Amino acid sequence: MGSWCDHVCMAAVKSHPTRIVIVGGGYVGMYTALGLQKKLRSGEASVTVIDPQPHMTYQPFLPEAAAGSIEPRHVVAPLRKVLKRCHVVTGRVNKIEHSRKIVTAELSDGHVEEIEYDVLVSALGAISRTLPIPGLAEVGIGMKTIGEAIYVRNHVLSRLDQAASTNDAELRKRLLSFVVIGGGFAGIETLAELEDMTRYALKYYEGIKPEEMNWVLVEAAGRIMPEVSAKLGAWTVEALEKRGIKMYLDTRVKSLENGHVVLDDGTEFDSDTIIWTAGMKANPVLRNTDLPLDERGRVRCTAAMQVQGLDGVWAAGDCSAVPDLSRIEEDPTATCVPNAQHAIRQSKLLAKNIVASLRGQKPKDYFHKYLGSVAGLGLYKGVADVFGLRFKGVPAWFMHRSYHVMFMPTVNRKLRVLMDWTQALFYGREIVALGQINDPKSDFDRAVQS
Repeated sequence: MGSWCDHVCMAAVKSHPTRIVIVGGGYVGMYTALGLQKKLRSGEASVTVIDPQPHMTYQPFLPEAAAGSIEPRHVVAPLRKVLKRCHVVTGRVNKIEHSRKIVTAELSDGHVEEIEYDVLVSALGAISRTLPIPGLAEVGIGMKTIGEAIYVRNHVLSRLDQAASTNDAELRKRLLSFVVIGGGFAGIETLAELEDMTRYALKYYEGIKPEEMNWVLVEAAGRIMPEVSAKLGAWTVEALEKRGIKMYLDTRVKSLENGHVVLDDGTEFDSDTIIWTAGMKANPVLRNTDLPLDERGRVRCTAAMQVQGLDGVWAAGDCSAVPDLSRIEEDPTATCVPNAQHAIRQSKLLAKNIVASLRGQKPKDYFHKYLGSVAGLGLYKGVADVFGLRFKGVPAWFMHRSYHVMFMPTVNRKLRVLMDWTQALFYGREIVALGQINDPKSDFDRAVQS
């Protein structure tokens, strides 16, 4: 009788599909869900993806979206359209209790819901790492979301409009000063693309001369883009300085109050545009979980991306400490760096590992040797460090675009990005500022009051 009861109980358990909950809809979240919906058998498991935004943003394209080379809508992939066999929940996770197997999320309509799971995937993305610099919170602009990229574009172009309209020399100087803080890939690409855009736009502003533009990069380290070789980084600095961009390396920002920039080398000037790209940190949501974290606030994982010491919990991407097996001999504590290259590859293996685990098979360890890096520095300009070979100019620019369009999700988005680039080759960059989207009701409110 006992064996019959066990058989019935097992059948009852198996009659319900395994509940897989993915926290985060970025690279790892979307690609893992995409892999699962392709590999899971009908009725084998249900997949739920929770993210505050209903889309995945391909962040390497944000600088080009901000600079008018790509339509902003084309660098995001709508989760519900891509993940047709998954359940997409638009909400912000604020707590994970693995002891209860519960994810608590505040959904888009404001109500809080507890979502149960059998298998959990932590795919939370990193957030901007800020410093206690006076004035940063008031004047700083980030560059991690599509909304920030659109805002930066409209903001920069509107400063050209204002500068062309004023006779106040000091105000004009402030309006034409643009500062990017942080010399990693995000900072350098943002700086170079926006400077290239404004240089192009000045053809249509008769009253502004190129030499009036003041583009500035501030980086606390002694070099930029640590992912590429020191020699290629030095060449990039020289190339940007030839374009009139001021490069302050080994320099820190002391204050940004009211847009008055004070650097620790004594340099002071006013700017109306301050873009912050100085690093990332682990998502603070992880501090409100019972998952094991390392000293940097990331989830501790095995090489197979299983969370250490917990059954049915997986993690990958920026907020996971996945051992980097390609560097384990030189550094036993090495973990994968937080970039798109690892995130995309991890997620593809992660989907396979989860399916293998559900079917009683052993998951595989993640191993990916770093191939190199590519960066765009404006139209027909770029740098690349691939397989130990260094490239500059047009070849590197072409490699940058080819690499990223290859990893852009869905054929639909790949084609749209390629069409944007093709149109830009013939018609140039878009230089229209749509500042009204920041306050779309202002004209209507004035009409009501008139």
